[in-house]
Amino acid sequence: MRKITNEELHRPTAEEYADMDKMAVTVVLDNVRSLQNVGSFFRTADAFAVERIALCGITATPPNRDIHKTALGAELTVSWDYFSSTEQCVAQLRVAGYRIYAIEQVEGATMLNMFQAERGEKYALIFGNEVAGVDQRVVDLCDGAIEIPQAGVKHSLNVSVSAGVVLWNFFKQIPPKRA
Repeated sequence: MRKITNEELHRPTAEEYADMDKMAVTVVLDNVRSLQNVGSFFRTADAFAVERIALCGITATPPNRDIHKTALGAELTVSWDYFSSTEQCVAQLRVAGYRIYAIEQVEGATMLNMFQAERGEKYALIFGNEVAGVDQRVVDLCDGAIEIPQAGVKHSLNVSVSAGVVLWNFFKQIPPKRA
């Protein structure tokens, strides 16, 4: 086995990435406090061609040196918006026709392995604060919740790790159209 060089990966340029189809998913960060986590969200969103990230509340925004350290430039390619409150963001997404899901452990949550994303639908996935999770007021505004099944002693994953798991699942089901 030989490792593939970066040139052989044939990744799009920033301009090509901007013009390509994206997965019909908006990631919403509800008061995520760690700049490294925010940077990881950008990098993961770039990898799976997420249409945009909504940064809400205390979540930091680019340009930021600490976000850049983890994002490695993905904060320059992934579209993003800032909202002073997650509730304001959710209201705007609802008007735009998104199905809105909290990524959270709540009563009645659908396990990720049982969730079926539908082509032609737009999804907003809300990831919460590292300690408090998605705020209950925000959960109350959602169409549902998705939970990542877990088998270990700990009851949670790092929020940016959760993003990788969830977004990979969506990418498998509703990938962006390829040119």
